[in-house]
Amino acid sequence: MPSPEPRGNRGPAAAADNRRALLDAARRVFADRGYRAPLSAIAREAGVGQGVLYRHFPTRLDLALAAFEENFAELDAIAAHPGPGAFADLWSRLVEITVAESAFVEMAVDARRALADRHDEGRLRSMLADTLARAQAAGVVDATLNADDVVLMHRMIFGVVTTSIDDDAGVRAAVDRATALLRHDPLGGRQR
Repeated sequence: MPSPEPRGNRGPAAAADNRRALLDAARRVFADRGYRAPLSAIAREAGVGQGVLYRHFPTRLDLALAAFEENFAELDAIAAHPGPGAFADLWSRLVEITVAESAFVEMAVDARRALADRHDEGRLRSMLADTLARAQAAGVVDATLNADDVVLMHRMIFGVVTTSIDDDAGVRAAVDRATALLRHDPLGGRQR
């Protein structure tokens, strides 16, 4: 099999494309192999050399934070919708991201430990609180629920995702079952 034709060196003109390719590759590799996947696998997946990777993202955390920030931008856009449905949409997308990209939640935990000036959980809590208040005012969400409860539910979902040994369908089924249990509270506490 002939080797692929080498791409010409476009220099600085390729920087934006290389950065995008690295972020896309990081999402795929982290989703497939976890947050501790070799960075060389990400560079290879992106079709660039490791030097290019390190020029854009000097550390694993820099790379993960850049991809994670894209998730936050998407969640911010959902939370900005003024209607009471924004809370359900935000929660649904947050769970989807957690299932598909649990490595980024793992990274967020690392970031919280390593970077004292990062406030991602507070940012998420604020988004949830704002949309939750609108949903509660419209009567579509239990008035006793608060943002801390929702963050705790998210952490529980992350636990389900990261400890599951099932395939993707099994993980999704476990997450659905866990969220149903949270809504019905079989231990006799507050009903969701």
